[in-house]
Amino acid sequence: MLYEGSCHCGKVAFEVEGEFTEALDCNCSLCRRRGGLLAFVPRDKLVLKTPEDDLSTYTFNRHVIRHHFCANCGIAPFGEGVGPNGEAMASVNLRCIPAVDLGALKVTAYDGEAK
Repeated sequence: MLYEGSCHCGKVAFEVEGEFTEALDCNCSLCRRRGGLLAFVPRDKLVLKTPEDDLSTYTFNRHVIRHHFCANCGIAPFGEGVGPNGEAMASVNLRCIPAVDLGALKVTAYDGEAK
């Protein structure tokens, strides 16, 4: 299924293809503070619909995940990195996709704090 998502103000907008029935709730120092619910897709399944220059990016710890956010409203709709199999991946904040029924998701806690 194809979904549309964005930050709060719409300056960062994207389309993503996937079936979102599950999400990760990570407790790493960043995710714990921003409160996202994450799902992962191959990077080619996410298409940025706004200029790449509108993305602000933050990295921390091992600097392997590019956490993208909107400099205008501060919302972090997705990130990019490489999965364990070497494939380019996107981590999508499902809270940024209005059509996803958050109450229907199976949410799994992920201990990113210990990583």
